[in-house]
Amino acid sequence: MEDLKGSEAWRIFRIISEFTEGFEKLENLPYSVTIFGAARTQPGDQYYEDTVEMAKKLASEGFGIISGGGPGIMEAANKGASEGGGKSVGLNINLPHEQVANPYQNISMHFRYFFVRKVMFVKYSMGYVCMPGGFGTLDEFFESLTLMQTQKAYPLPLILYGTEFWQGMLDWIQGKVLEAGYITPADLELVTITDDLDEAVEIMCKHRAWKLHQVELAGSHCLDV
Repeated sequence: MEDLKGSEAWRIFRIISEFTEGFEKLENLPYSVTIFGAARTQPGDQYYEDTVEMAKKLASEGFGIISGGGPGIMEAANKGASEGGGKSVGLNINLPHEQVANPYQNISMHFRYFFVRKVMFVKYSMGYVCMPGGFGTLDEFFESLTLMQTQKAYPLPLILYGTEFWQGMLDWIQGKVLEAGYITPADLELVTITDDLDEAVEIMCKHRAWKLHQVELAGSHCLDV
């Protein structure tokens, strides 16, 4: 039993090492957008091609692109970032299936622990785009939304891309969760749903401009003091 307790205690050092490596590798990223989505989406699929184009447009505007590092939508995001000449970050997770690192990452990390990886998504993202996906994408969407709703993270653009895919979920949330009083109308204002690539890019550009303005105001305030 002591050996088992010891192995659990030593695990904390592996966790700390993952946090340390992540902070060191990602601290100099430009303003970056994380794109979530299904690992099983294939090249040629409309959402795959839209992701490539969106990431390319964002990269050309100076954004870094962060993905989960694997195939599918993650690959499309990194591919678009690479083609757009931007920082292309892959936060890979060790899994028994599906997670094979795509070749389009110029910053690549591998995580053992999901919760450490999630911290990196939150800490280094200026906005999120959720393309259609499965349980992992839903988890990332709702966790990001919950962090903002509970004010554990600053409000960021949270975009659901693909009205046909996402609208039914939003209708259910409005018709059941909101109607029951479990959330407020303001909570839903944190989410934007669209089929327009340019709208998604514009939202990110406007939010970056707002953040830069806030930084300038904070700097001026410090100088005044």
